[in-house]
Amino acid sequence: MRRPLGVLTALLLAVTLLAAAGPAVAGRDGGSTAAAPAARGVLPPLPTAPEGDVAGVNDWGCRPTARRPVPVITVHGTIGDRRHLLEGLQQAMLDRGFCVFSPDYGNRGLGEISKSARQLKAFTQRVLRATGARKVSMVGHSQGGMMPRYYIKFLGGAKVVDDLVGIAPSNHGTALTQGGESNLLADVVGLLCRACVQQGAGSQFLARLNRGDETPGRVSYTQITTRYDEVVVPHTSGYLARGPRTTNVTIQSLCRSDLREHLFIPLSPTTIEITLDALTREGPARIRPALGC
Repeated sequence: MRRPLGVLTALLLAVTLLAAAGPAVAGRDGGSTAAAPAARGVLPPLPTAPEGDVAGVNDWGCRPTARRPVPVITVHGTIGDRRHLLEGLQQAMLDRGFCVFSPDYGNRGLGEISKSARQLKAFTQRVLRATGARKVSMVGHSQGGMMPRYYIKFLGGAKVVDDLVGIAPSNHGTALTQGGESNLLADVVGLLCRACVQQGAGSQFLARLNRGDETPGRVSYTQITTRYDEVVVPHTSGYLARGPRTTNVTIQSLCRSDLREHLFIPLSPTTIEITLDALTREGPARIRPALGC
């Protein structure tokens, strides 16, 4: 099968540039620690958002209210960080009265996804302790929409996650790297970005994640995609199995003129409105014209 060398080359270039950008790195709970020496064959820790958080995000003194009893955790994607591309979503949730938290994980999401899910679990437990809440909701972009499903399915997250909103989530991987764990190029890419290989359609990781019930627990699942996605291909692979607690929606079905693709879909007003609908009601988001342009 042909492999898109251009896409992977661009990824490696981006990772290389990030590695040279600075020494800060996310700690286990989403904070920043000093850079550690690189292990053999592994990237050194990559820098995170140098300007810090949006005002109000990661406020460990925030207390949920009767109107907004469930804090929200935003989860970045591969080569992302806890702030960039998520600012609009975070501000919209803060404006609606939510306590909002956001971790860095997995060395900008490049690492083993199961390990990133364990970091998310630790961060969630910290949020629950700090806020006194019984549950959290999660809103994630790309890998950040898929990775929490590992936490939910295998690490006990089904007991504490109320809503999971996946924005262009890599739930069934991407055809760009189909069968991605079993070829020489994937081995090379995997040295720099293990998560990239695991997100290839047909990977062992995704086969295990999606085996059986794709939407376990009493979690409400909302999956938001864009038909212009150039990473999660086809974009409908971001959908989850239909069910009473699952909503699958493509933003262009509500706003035909919205041209945002994979990278910028979190900034879409349609995406933000769908997300807020999911977070402010019982169950997943409803598909209705009011969520359009």
